[in-house]
Formats: sequence, C-alpha cells, structure tokens
Amino acid sequence: MSILEVSRLHVDIPTENGTVHAVKDVSFDVNEGEFFGIVGESGSGKSVLVQSVMGLIPNARTTGEVRFRGEDLLSLNAEQLRRKRGREISMIFQDPLSSLHPQYTIGWQLVEQIRAHDKVSKQAAKARAIQLLEKVHIADAQSRFDAYPHQFSGGMRQRVMIAMSLSLDPALIIADEPTTALDSTVQAQILQLLGEMKEDFGATVLMISHDLSVMASVADRVMVMYHGEQVELGTSTNVLTRPQDPYTAALIESSSFTQSERQSPIEPTADPAPGPIAEVKDVSLSFSQRRGVTRKVLDGINLEVRRGETLGLVGESGCGKTTLARTIAGLVQPSEGIVRFDGTDVSQIKRAQWRRMRQRVQVVFQDPFSSLNPKRRVGSIIEDPLRVHGMGTARERQRRVLELLELVGLDPEHYNRFPSQFSGGQRQRIGIARAIALNPDLVILDEPVSALDVTVQAQVLQLLDDLQRDLGLTYLFISHDLAVVRHMCDRIAVMESGRIIELDNAGTIYNSPREPFTKRLLAASFLETLTGEAPDLELPAKEVTS
Repeated sequence: MSILEVSRLHVDIPTENGTVHAVKDVSFDVNEGEFFGIVGESGSGKSVLVQSVMGLIPNARTTGEVRFRGEDLLSLNAEQLRRKRGREISMIFQDPLSSLHPQYTIGWQLVEQIRAHDKVSKQAAKARAIQLLEKVHIADAQSRFDAYPHQFSGGMRQRVMIAMSLSLDPALIIADEPTTALDSTVQAQILQLLGEMKEDFGATVLMISHDLSVMASVADRVMVMYHGEQVELGTSTNVLTRPQDPYTAALIESSSFTQSERQSPIEPTADPAPGPIAEVKDVSLSFSQRRGVTRKVLDGINLEVRRGETLGLVGESGCGKTTLARTIAGLVQPSEGIVRFDGTDVSQIKRAQWRRMRQRVQVVFQDPFSSLNPKRRVGSIIEDPLRVHGMGTARERQRRVLELLELVGLDPEHYNRFPSQFSGGQRQRIGIARAIALNPDLVILDEPVSALDVTVQAQVLQLLDDLQRDLGLTYLFISHDLAVVRHMCDRIAVMESGRIIELDNAGTIYNSPREPFTKRLLAASFLETLTGEAPDLELPAKEVTS
C-alpha cells in the first residue's frame, strides 16, 4: 500500500534570469515501510522535489498531485501543512547548521520541537530529548544537552537533526543527504539507525543521496533524476547493477564504488618542499559550557603543514578536526600553546597585520550554505575578498569572478543568482571559488567534496590539484572519505579525542597503520565494507618535488 503518491509533478522557480523548470513531470509512489531512494547529480532537482512535497519552496509554482495517505498535500494551507510536518512527516536537511538556531542550545531546540506537537511537560520532553541524543550516538548526551550548535562538529550537528526528525515518531521520514557530512563509522551507524526506525516502528524512509554505494546497501527501490526529469525507476538491484538508461549507466561508472579494481595512481614518496608554512606547538583548547562544565577539544597538538604539500586530517566526527583547522586559521585562540604562520606567532599579530594574514589563509567550510550570505548574490559573494583587499577595478573584479565561476564548473549566468537557488554541491563550488580568489598561500579545506555527487567530485579534486600546481598552494585537507584523502594527500594526520595519534605519508597510513584506532577507522570505511577492498578514484598522479 502506498503512503506517498506523486503524480505529474512540475515545479517552476522564477529567477531574474527566467524561470527554472526544476522538476518536470515526475511520477512515483512510496510504499509503507519502504526505503525509497532518489539519486542524481547536483542540480538534478532531487532536493527541490522533496522540499516541494513539504511545501518548503517559497514563490515556486507547483502543479500535479502529491498524496500522503490519500490526502493531496498541495491543496493544504500553510497551517495544515505545519501540522503534518514533524508529527506525520519529518525531514532531515542536508545543511544541519543552517537548520539549527545558533542562539539556542541543542537541548532547548529538541524540547521545543517535541512540545510544539505533544502536550508534555518540560521534564518529560527533556528526558525524551536526551534519550534521542543517545540513540543517535551523541556521547555524554546529558551534558551535551546544554551545548550550542557551534560547539558540535558537522557530523554531530547532523545527528542532532536526525534526533529532531525522529522525536515524534513520524510515519514518513524524508532524508536529504543525511550522511554526507559524516565519517565512515558514523555513516554506518546513522544508516543502521534509519533502518531500525523502518523495521521497529514501521516508518517509511525517502532518502536523497548522491552516494550510490549508500543506496545499494539500504534502498529497496531507487529513482534516478537528471535535469529535473525522472529517467529510471526500479529495485535498487536492477537500477544499480542492470541500468536501462544511458545516464544511469554513466552515473554508476563515475561512482568510486565501481572503481575498486583500478590501480591507485598516487603514491607520494618524498616531501613536496622543505619548511613549514604553519606550525602548531603544544596546542590545547577547552570550551566552557553551561553550568560550569568544561570540555577539552584539543589536547597537546603538535603539527606542521609543509609548503606545497597537501596534509590530510582524518578522524571521527567530534574528534576536533575542524576546531584544529580553525585554530590554525586564527579563527579560534588556543587555551595553551603556540600557532605560527610563516614563522610568526599569530597570537602576537597586530590588527594591521591581520588583513595580510587573512589574504594568505583561506577556508572552504564544511557547510556551504551557512557560510554564504543568503541575501547576497553569488557574484557579489565571490567578489568580496577582492573588494575588501582593494584588488583591481570593478570591471576587473567582475571579470575575475566570471573566470572563477567557470573554474569551479559553474556558468557565468549564475553571477546574479542567490545561494538558495543552487544545489548543495553547487554552493560548495561557490565557496571554493571565493576561497581561491586571492591566490592564498594556505587553503584549509573542510570536507570540500562531501556535498558533491560522484561525477563532480573528481572534477573538483582535479581542479584543486591543478590550482595547487599552478599557484603553489598548500592545502590542509579535512575529510572523512578515506579514499579521497589517500589520493589527494602527501601526508595524513589521524585524530582521536582531540589528539593526533598517528602521522605519516599517505601510503604508509593507508597500507601499514600502527595505531589500533587507525586500523579501525580504515576497516570501518563504508566503501571497503561494501566492496571488500580499498576503493580507488581515477585521478592523475600527484607531482611531488623533493
């Protein structure tokens, strides 16, 4: 029996450059208790489709029928839809930080979600919220209840969003890339959790993902989308192993999980260049939480980033990877220790020197939407670094922005669009364009391809490799994707609970890890679990100088 029936759905979105036909004549149904998957490239219309089901796209013209348990959702008013959302249909969004209010604690937001639909006491709602945090594997849930979103890693924030979506035991869970920002061990836990909800509570899951390996392991049926159209629909086995449409076949061919037999083209054997561009000496950092609780995030870190290299930083969600990166960038001051950039102690830099420092160190953040001003046009956002540092005339800056858009795989006509008019993968490319606008010395890449589909990942990684070679860039590359880290990085630092426990060249870490945690991290790699062997991306050999 179908719980959701979509018939002849069209979604048109007006923009200053004309109407975007985001969804074109799509029809499908989702059965009760089913795990239904939607796959496709960034910009294929996946997110627009499911958000239109929830009535979450302002100013869009939506036609067709969307029936939930026989009731047409498109005929409901705003208040009627609000009652459906959360209580009967919940949604897990791709960008958790933009969905969590920065001024309220995690616990307050969970309690508010529960009490908005259930008449329960604050104490009962709090107990339920803590139980949910434990269920999605938030360590020490009792104390983390009073933490704020910025005190959580990207993966932990996503788990909070999943807890919120489960808080009212909905009949239908819509998950938009729910595991994109998670490391391999947590990814498996979240997928298992969604599976438990499906089996134990009879929930139905409709999940969007660009990761075909995820879909192959969890989905009962899969629909493939391309340019807003439905191109294939069937069981996951048939669609992903015996595709009928050429686009589906090309998508599968591009997927890293089909490339496990290919030879790894990158095996760095020598340091790229002598001397560090950034040094971290005995750095520790503690955060004060409510009620006098102090949490140590970094613990005695020693690390150097050498000029011209790509240093990988890996570890489970919440281990301190992003916090360490922000400390190196000067965005967070350590409680103890010294951070040096190009030989200068950043704690001693005067205000006038920070301007130059900001030009030389740029960051590509994990959550692209939260780092892009939703009220500014993309051209203006990318131009900002050039304008702030007084580079070129207005015409020259515009020309540079158009070049950057093309470099990261976007069209010049995107110049006047707003961030909300892009897919998650496209927004990440906008962030990369902004970061490289000033030709910085050090680029900190915090999960730079986690939001991108498999066909775009290799293009962006190739772009980063080309930029490093042509501009002499140094990268600090944070990722939970061990296949990407192996191929992109010269050296890899492994973090656990705020400490660096292992540091060596990429080949050694991947093939001969010393620490038990590193071995467990590699063993838990989702792609390795799926294929039984280490995956390989088809990327060009990295040029290394001694």
